Amino acid sequence: MELNPSDTHRLEKFLNEIKDKTDSFLGYPVSKDFDYRGLFEFLQYPLNNLGDPFTKSTWQVDSRKFEQEVIEFMAELFRAEENDFWGYVTNGGSEGNLYGLYLARELYPSGIAYFSRETHYSVSKNLHLLNMRHIMIRSSENGEIDYEDLYETIKIHRDKPAIIFANIGTTMTEAKDDLTKIREILDRLVITERYIHSDAALCGGLAPFITPRPPFDFKDGADSISVSGHKSFGSPIPCGIVIARKRNVNRIARSIAYIGSLDTTITGSRNGLTPIFLWYLIKKEGMEGFKKRVNDALEMADYTLRCLKNMGIDAWRNPDAITVVLPEVPEMIKEKWQLATADGRTHLICMPGVRREQIDEFVEDLKQHREVGGH
Repeated sequence: MELNPSDTHRLEKFLNEIKDKTDSFLGYPVSKDFDYRGLFEFLQYPLNNLGDPFTKSTWQVDSRKFEQEVIEFMAELFRAEENDFWGYVTNGGSEGNLYGLYLARELYPSGIAYFSRETHYSVSKNLHLLNMRHIMIRSSENGEIDYEDLYETIKIHRDKPAIIFANIGTTMTEAKDDLTKIREILDRLVITERYIHSDAALCGGLAPFITPRPPFDFKDGADSISVSGHKSFGSPIPCGIVIARKRNVNRIARSIAYIGSLDTTITGSRNGLTPIFLWYLIKKEGMEGFKKRVNDALEMADYTLRCLKNMGIDAWRNPDAITVVLPEVPEMIKEKWQLATADGRTHLICMPGVRREQIDEFVEDLKQHREVGGH
């Protein structure tokens, strides 16, 4: 069966709209410099990675072997111990955060979760779903967690296990919470029952290639890390990766006879295409390719900041961030460039694939608005 001419035209029109909209967004952390046409043939098959990616299943139309290689690459990137890591490809960063919090709750049922005011909105929902006791901590002006407030708050509750939800790149300003400082606080308060989850949705694909390397991974004290696959890496389908210490995951695993596998993941059926996308990208780019993409994005952010400052705009960025923050822009510019805005601040993100001519056009739009009497 084929579509009728009207429906075919509708799809063609939609395709052209998506091409234009993809070219003109600057406000959301989604990479668009990928090409997966070499994987087109896999769209013919119902790839489903049921259950644990490291356990055999009676269901075999899957991409587990590719998923395993993706997990191994990410574990190396995040400096996990060689024989003490486990993970899977998720539907996105929020699911990875949910998994990290779920693991922490199972390990420390009486624990208190601490997270900053700048934490992603999905985390409050995750904590509600898990029915976890939690306390919000103040944030500094740049979006980083307020370490003094964290210390004083944990001090009051030092008889309870501490579950730290660390932001490795906040939504609006790309601020990174420092795991070294967080561990020092826990050590000073002699909190031995502790769990640290790093939400590295955007920066998990950036931080390992930055010098000096921000303290955020397993070697720095993280117990689990979540990263988005469609952000700094790039995928046409939203996805993510969560990596955790294997010894902790083993404590909550249970066998499911129906699929002949272990129940260690949040969802049952899982996308079998996204692990192939990520594997394909890893093989094409390698460590050097990823490093170049990060350096190019950082240079673009530096260029953007210079352009805005030369216009007299009070723009800024956190150290080694690809997010540039500026005062809220006019609605027409916000809509054209699909710019996220909150609390009087707009940001644009120089993701891999953002071109200098796009930045120049954005800056020109701001200039023209000023010339006709805008602020």
